[in-house]
Amino acid sequence: MATPGSARQPRHAGTRSPWACTLLSTLLAALVTACGGGGGAPPPAPVVQPPIVALPGSYTDPVIYSGAPTAALAGAVERAATVQARITLDGRPLDYTATTGHLTAMDLQTGQPAASFFYVAYTAGTQPAAQRPVTFFYNGGPGSASLWLHLGSFGPRRLATSFPATTPPAVAGQLVDNQETLLDHSDPVFVDAIGTGYSQAVAPRTNAQFWGVDQDAAAFRDFVRRYLAVNNRQASPLYLFGESYGAPRTAVLANLLESAGVRVAGVMLQSAAMNYFSNCGMFNPGQASCEGYIPSYAAVSAYHQTGSLPDDFSSVLQRAREFAAGAYRNDVGAFLASGTPPAEATVAQLAAYTGLAAQTWRQDFSMVPGAYRARLLPGQMIGRYDARVRAPSGSALTVDGDPSLTVVGGAFIGSIRNYLENELRYTASTPYLGSNSVLSQWNFSHDGKALPDTIPDLAAALTLNPALKVIAMSGYHDLATPFYQTELDLARLGPGAGIQIRNYDSGHMSYLDDRVRRLQKADLRAFYNSVSVAP
Repeated sequence: MATPGSARQPRHAGTRSPWACTLLSTLLAALVTACGGGGGAPPPAPVVQPPIVALPGSYTDPVIYSGAPTAALAGAVERAATVQARITLDGRPLDYTATTGHLTAMDLQTGQPAASFFYVAYTAGTQPAAQRPVTFFYNGGPGSASLWLHLGSFGPRRLATSFPATTPPAVAGQLVDNQETLLDHSDPVFVDAIGTGYSQAVAPRTNAQFWGVDQDAAAFRDFVRRYLAVNNRQASPLYLFGESYGAPRTAVLANLLESAGVRVAGVMLQSAAMNYFSNCGMFNPGQASCEGYIPSYAAVSAYHQTGSLPDDFSSVLQRAREFAAGAYRNDVGAFLASGTPPAEATVAQLAAYTGLAAQTWRQDFSMVPGAYRARLLPGQMIGRYDARVRAPSGSALTVDGDPSLTVVGGAFIGSIRNYLENELRYTASTPYLGSNSVLSQWNFSHDGKALPDTIPDLAAALTLNPALKVIAMSGYHDLATPFYQTELDLARLGPGAGIQIRNYDSGHMSYLDDRVRRLQKADLRAFYNSVSVAP
């Protein structure tokens, strides 16, 4: 089986890699020693190691990066590796340039260096800058680098996957050309949040000073401004693509960019958590309504009861939405406020949708996703990010609490650095930090509230720019950021906002599913080509 990056080696045929040179020298030295004999034989001649010649465009970064809260770089250097590559899409070759390195976010108020952002940008095509979109991609967490989107979604290279299957391994670690890349429509830029990947604060700032809703979004704003200026892309249509926590970041970021005079053409919200107060899995479990999860429970239960979705799945979900917004909403308010027992008809309907006993629903009427996951299939754990994935309790896939993440995590973490070094020719002195445990230190307060509700930020951006386009993409089987809750949150913007909603038979990282990724590519292509709709 090919190792990550091996598919690209023929491009550099005739150039011996530093690794190959070192291995050859080691083998020669071992051979001479083995044949040297004993007694008075003359010592073996010294082996002269050939010089290591860097491939064109390579960059070996000498900086030591850290994700520690107090870490800071003494200064920032804007250097990058640059590689020319080619992909064949729909039978036609597309040449592109991959640029991997750092740019410095300059504080909007002081003009001083604030943070050194690590990014990988792919550029292609011959269109004038004013016609060629640029799209910034980032994951969420908080504390996640953007390797998931980078190696899994719409870049020119991706990890081959059989997800959501768990045997053979869902992701075997092989990189392939991505036929669903968005490179034929936009130049994607994958950027890591401060304290992840190789992104770090610049002194006198520290990493932890950027670990908050407002501080984080402001730093991303300043990175976007810097990238556009350095690459002369200020006239390019600008798009923002945020996943999970990256979606509320996108709402705040879009407002900050518009306020700073940077026009945003569109935002893509992947598995969004726009309002933390409306998600019962995040806000006061057991005290907040789980209305937003009811259709997801129905979808997941239908999947596991039959092994596939029913033919009338869309009708089932629509009825589940109507039930959640009607009978369930009426009863759950009284249940949470005063413990008033729900109506038997409501309980019976919940039992029918989920397969869980009516008595279970009577006792836990506003059931949080963790409790639902624990009860649905006794003796098995179902995934939080993708509830289609299940594994026997106590098995290797359950050790981290979510088999849908464990089944793919190792391959992504293990592949990113090899890809950076072997294909993109960027070599770092420190390991790539795919995730950082920053949640306990993250300042979630925003707009005078203890947790972020970023729908007003998106509304403000739409007010500043009525032509701003928005698409929200979710998975039916996502038990972290349920699709129906996203619909409810975005509905607050009003019917005239022109928000596009796309839901898929998948989970949180819907793009890992080959069939769904093709559907998303088609929807995003239409989104890029769509006419702006003013609210």
